[in-house]
Amino acid sequence: MKVIVGLGNPGREYEMTRHNIGFLTLDELAGRCGGSFRRSWWSPVQVAKGTVGQEPVRLVKPQTFMNRSGPAVKKVLHKAGGKTDDLLVIFDDVSLEWGQLRVRAQGSAGGHNGVQSVIDSLGSASFSRIRIGIGPKPDSVSLSDYVLGAFSEAERENLDEAVRRAADAVEKVCTAGIEQAMNCFNRA
Repeated sequence: MKVIVGLGNPGREYEMTRHNIGFLTLDELAGRCGGSFRRSWWSPVQVAKGTVGQEPVRLVKPQTFMNRSGPAVKKVLHKAGGKTDDLLVIFDDVSLEWGQLRVRAQGSAGGHNGVQSVIDSLGSASFSRIRIGIGPKPDSVSLSDYVLGAFSEAERENLDEAVRRAADAVEKVCTAGIEQAMNCFNRA
């Protein structure tokens, strides 16, 4: 079973912000696999179950705020009987242009506090990830204001496409493996 985690922040005020593109990708995936999110009684997460290709999946939205995602992810992974090899984390990245994807088998947090929390909690960085570009922040705006800011009009025009491509990448990881997904989606 694959545990697919989208990083984001809970609550309506953060729903349509750049930092929540991981949550938006999971919403797209849940729609595709017929799952619906339910609040867990044993962990601060929302979970949807489904199948991608032949792979059973758990789609997970931590409800602990971005920077404290790790303990919730660890708990879900443990409950699912999974290892870090079974984990795929989806998150925003300011170092990539808007909508650009990077699929990786493992790596560092790259300055992303949510990913760092997952690494710290698991004691390992050897999990797959999909980074979704939200573009570089303007010099006049702090990083936190930028990632917690609402999508611009131009970004909203291409948001559905960016989320669909990220969901396609997740499906490719589940059906063909991480290497094939990297070959398909890591182009400019």
